[in-house]
Amino acid sequence: MAMMKTLGILIAVALFLGTASATSLGVVYTEGGMVQGENIRLGFRRHMDVFRGIPFADIPGRFEKPKRHPGWDGVLKATEYRKRCLQVNLIQTDTRGSEDCLYLNIWVPHGRQVSTDLPVMVWIYGGGFLTGGSMGANFLDNYLYSGQEIADRGDVIVVTLGYRVGTLGFLSTGDASLPGNYGLWDQHAAIAWVHRNIRSFGGDPDNITIFGESAGGASVSFQTLTPHNKGLFKRAISQSGVALCPWGVNKNPRKFAERVAQKVNCPIDDKMTACLKMTDPAVLTLAGDLNVKGSPENPIVHNLALSPVIDGDFLPDEPGNLFHNAADIDYIAGINDMDGHLFTGLDVPSINRPLVDTPVDDLKALLGAYTKGKGQAALDSAFNQYSSSWGGSKPSKEKIKRTIVEIGTDYIFLVPTQAALYLHAANAKSGRTYSYLFSEPNRMAGLGRPYPSWMGADHADDLQYVFGKPFTTPLAYWPSHRDVSGYMIAYWTNFAKTGDPNKGGLKVPTTWPKFTSTGHQFLEINAKMDKNYVKQKMRLRYVHFWTSVLPSLASVPATEETAVTI
Repeated sequence: MAMMKTLGILIAVALFLGTASATSLGVVYTEGGMVQGENIRLGFRRHMDVFRGIPFADIPGRFEKPKRHPGWDGVLKATEYRKRCLQVNLIQTDTRGSEDCLYLNIWVPHGRQVSTDLPVMVWIYGGGFLTGGSMGANFLDNYLYSGQEIADRGDVIVVTLGYRVGTLGFLSTGDASLPGNYGLWDQHAAIAWVHRNIRSFGGDPDNITIFGESAGGASVSFQTLTPHNKGLFKRAISQSGVALCPWGVNKNPRKFAERVAQKVNCPIDDKMTACLKMTDPAVLTLAGDLNVKGSPENPIVHNLALSPVIDGDFLPDEPGNLFHNAADIDYIAGINDMDGHLFTGLDVPSINRPLVDTPVDDLKALLGAYTKGKGQAALDSAFNQYSSSWGGSKPSKEKIKRTIVEIGTDYIFLVPTQAALYLHAANAKSGRTYSYLFSEPNRMAGLGRPYPSWMGADHADDLQYVFGKPFTTPLAYWPSHRDVSGYMIAYWTNFAKTGDPNKGGLKVPTTWPKFTSTGHQFLEINAKMDKNYVKQKMRLRYVHFWTSVLPSLASVPATEETAVTI
């Protein structure tokens, strides 16, 4: 009897494993050839196929647009992440990565049956157009941009892609000899590949959402504005970065290209481009390093010179004039409430030292740099704007430090994002518009350096929650962090499914209203959120100053010493 019982259990297990192994795509046919990923079990009747390192384009030619991959014979084992694109290391003393880097990774969740017609979310990483990779930072094989949690919890396919950065991705002479925007063309090629091939992976090619953060958020914005993406995707999410950011477009790329050429011993005449194309790629990459120590007078943000350019092709015009191309794209854009801290902390280090005074002169110098070209009247007007909340008394140390972070956040992220949302809503036909402010305080706040006790959400603090890290590594987070992560995954994946972050199968803590040209509604996202976190007119006074008051002031002639600004 016991033997029969054991046999019955073994048959049941075998049957279960039989059905389980069936919930895999197995070998997938793509335009380049056959690919096979890895199938992992996530729980009862829940599996996932993970494909790592599928080529979406050929090895790119130096300073050339990407070309279609020639294909391969046999079955490509897509089980290893490929190298990131060639770039400077964190301390900008060496390079890492490879020119052979145009690959993507795919996460496909399955329930009882193999998935079909799933919404698709394509991630574009940030890194100031200088660094970054499709897998993100790695800690004990836990990659920041692993799509597993989003795919599993939201029942969507997640794709992450590689694109060229730094000199090889964005160097431009401002003319046809070296037009630039190669990294944006790589992203476009990956999106087009997904649109052509994702049905074989169980995805719906007519329901693709692109999303990204920082330079990735700006890239998402550029991809919605270019005329080259018509019909390739339906929705977009920009986190802490849009095309209108002051670092988004380099208006004078030639100057930086000549600086790079001189560093690598190339002439700066009509032979410059040919010489640059023959230069060792690692040497070229190192020559495009930032190599700037931020200061209030010369802030880091004004030295991000390897950015997209108006090339007459990918970007046929100023970004502000291209929003008609996004009229049918559903769009979410937002920022972190202290997004500017990472940058202002480098420009004015004393803001992170509670016992050290931050001189008001440093605040004025930073404002002077941000309003450069508009003269003393603009600086006075800006200072009055930001000091008015101090009241009549002398501001406290903390007040000055917090005001510097507010200034940086407004100028670098908040105001341009609000402007982009307004233009999207004003040009929209079928496209819906949503605005958010992420305000979950940094996890290190109050623990001493590097973060002060009053710290909110710094630049990139949202990433861990969007990618579900509080669930992947639960011991490193509090239950409230899992709440925030659950909220963001719900809003993001509902939006990817339906174009409405409130509808799509996952429960949300409160209804997120659309952003309209009159109401300017937004959702504040954090662990405590409820219906009272629906707000409107985000920092409207300051948005009005930067978008209306400042541009109306007369410009003053630029001096020869002006730094490379964008």
